[in-house]
Amino acid sequence: MRQVLLLNSSYEPLNVCSWRRAVVLMVKGKAVALEVEQQQNLGSGINLPLVIRLLYYVKIPHKDIPLTRRNVMHRDHYMCQYCGKKSDLTIDHVIPRSKGGQDRWDNVVVACLKCNVGKGSKSVKEAGLTLKNKPVRPQYFMHFELSKHRNRALRTDERWQKYLFF
Repeated sequence: MRQVLLLNSSYEPLNVCSWRRAVVLMVKGKAVALEVEQQQNLGSGINLPLVIRLLYYVKIPHKDIPLTRRNVMHRDHYMCQYCGKKSDLTIDHVIPRSKGGQDRWDNVVVACLKCNVGKGSKSVKEAGLTLKNKPVRPQYFMHFELSKHRNRALRTDERWQKYLFF
């Protein structure tokens, strides 16, 4: 199914929606197409939209990014933060829970099973490991969510790139 990038009236990325939802917003006069697929006409003079912009501004309330296994994996690019391996992945606490470590963005990283078991309940330094990237909390909810679609979308169409500020 073709995905469409939805922008606020200020050109700020809001969401990714289906092409059908995008066409409904355009037909109702709530959005305009900025990028279209010239080879695919949907009838009534409407080409398949790739990027649409709302005609009115939508205020987005601040939203925290939940600390979930999937979000940690996405933040760390599905790669062990100790050795770089991309298979047999688990979640590791930088400061082990047995030593007072908490479930927080700055204390959890993706680790392969071998590194996680090898580290055990030791600190990173005690285990002789080094972190590739310091674990941090993602700041902006919408950019984090859109980055989940980014690679897939940019593989199918480069016209999204100029609207995504990563």
